Amino acid sequence: MIKSDSHPQEQIGTEFDQAMMRRCLELAERALGRTSPNPMVGAVIVKDGEIIGEGFHPRAGEPHAEVFALKAAGVNAHGATIYVSLEPCNHYGRTPPCSEALVAAGVAKVVVGMVDPNPLVGGGGIAKLRAAGIEVIVGVEEAACRRLNEGFIHRILYKRPLGILKYAMTLDGKIATTTGHSAWVTNQEARSVVHQLRAACDAVIVGGNTVRLDNPRLTSHQQEAHNPLRIVMSRTLNLPAQAHLWQTEEAPTLVLTDVGANAVSKEILIKQGVEVIEISPLTPEQVMSYLYERGFCSVLWECGGTLAANAIAQGAVQKILAFIAPKIIGGSDAPTPVGDLGFTTMTEALSLERVEVRVVGADCLIEGYLPQKITSSH
Repeated sequence: MIKSDSHPQEQIGTEFDQAMMRRCLELAERALGRTSPNPMVGAVIVKDGEIIGEGFHPRAGEPHAEVFALKAAGVNAHGATIYVSLEPCNHYGRTPPCSEALVAAGVAKVVVGMVDPNPLVGGGGIAKLRAAGIEVIVGVEEAACRRLNEGFIHRILYKRPLGILKYAMTLDGKIATTTGHSAWVTNQEARSVVHQLRAACDAVIVGGNTVRLDNPRLTSHQQEAHNPLRIVMSRTLNLPAQAHLWQTEEAPTLVLTDVGANAVSKEILIKQGVEVIEISPLTPEQVMSYLYERGFCSVLWECGGTLAANAIAQGAVQKILAFIAPKIIGGSDAPTPVGDLGFTTMTEALSLERVEVRVVGADCLIEGYLPQKITSSH
């Protein structure tokens, strides 16, 4: 992998500490896509260099990672070290605070990957542990911990889910031929990466045009893996009566439309088990606000160029994943991944930050973040 702006990070903790924190992240990932609005968290309890208990947070409303790890360790937790990827909570939610459970269990040391991103509670759990005479180390494998929960962090700080725009294009910047044919721009390995990406997201969004032209499934295509909520944005409900997305046994589908749209289409969709919600105005910004209220942390935009441009312009996208296939199809009217943003000079171009480039099969994946606009409303 090539990183464009990497600078060596100061390593915190011993090599053993780092290995145990990576184990916490492996455990946390077992709940990929299932924990929103909560973060993914893993915990490992170690005594005399041996793991004596492990756990992860399976989904919202269930116990936190530390509780499972303490249960597995039993009385042996007394005097042990616990590694946890996110600062133990210090407030009463649906479950009692983990900081209290750790104090009660008599652990000697707590190694934390990252501080709670919520400024209202961040550091509170650590302070409570230290006040109880427990040694606390903070920031082991912090970058990896933050990356795993970037959607959760964004949700806490900006009161919106993290928006990720994914597209696949040819070497000459086309996402389909002039006739709209797009299967397949990329290779099988690249498509597998997309399936993993979907498994990690709470929802995946397309416009009506994508349904009409591509008839996608938008699932993670993996046994046992999480399938995101599939969302179609359609002002007019001018949608086909039959589509893969209306088959809701495999994964749920939500159609977002304008108030008072085609009642006949609405009835056809509802009969097939599709949820239909009216939003006014039906814009990417409003949709992300609605999905925040539904408790989502990360939303994948897999839409065409017009909707993608609107999503970028309205701040509904923070991260870009662009797959580039070494193919040329030409066509002066062939669709491109992002429609008109109204820019007229190259100096207005949005330059991605924290860029990573990697090769996936014969394709190239460029991943990066749009410059974060600071707005007063969030």
